[in-house]
Amino acid sequence: MIYFLRGKVALVNTESVVIDVRDVGYELLVSHIDEYHIDEEVLVYTYNVVREDENYLIGFKTKEEKDVFLSLIKVKGLGPKTVINALSATTPNEVISAIASNNVAFLKKLPGLGAKAAGQIILDLKGEITGSKGNPKQYEEVYDALKSLGFKGAAIDRVLATINEPGATNEDILRIALRKLK
Repeated sequence: MIYFLRGKVALVNTESVVIDVRDVGYELLVSHIDEYHIDEEVLVYTYNVVREDENYLIGFKTKEEKDVFLSLIKVKGLGPKTVINALSATTPNEVISAIASNNVAFLKKLPGLGAKAAGQIILDLKGEITGSKGNPKQYEEVYDALKSLGFKGAAIDRVLATINEPGATNEDILRIALRKLK
């Protein structure tokens, strides 16, 4: 298994980069393609995907991003391409915070993740990250409370997606959301 590659960025495509390592070009799918620049010297952590019909490398700028990726691909229904696309819209710390605070709204706004996948992520990974069980219904309950107060669904989703408070109660999240909605 290839743990990391050190070399120069030779090519930047829409979803991948080619890293020149001693005159051998390795193509890697990456999140945050805008962080790679031609002729830049980089160290990229890798994950090798080998399936019956495909074989490719995925690259990560940081060890933390790779660790979050490895956790997320353990979740039922999430594959490597879905996870790398989701990570392209966020940071590892934001994902960890969303899981720790049961923030389904934040997770489901990521590309390729719906409500079911977001809930499954919290159920499967919250204990791994925080040592406690997850409650993916927490943000749904706050959503319902805000809806009953007359707020619009899109506005509620936007606000809940910005709240990541590990250990917060429904009341805490409701209070923060109300401040942001006014």
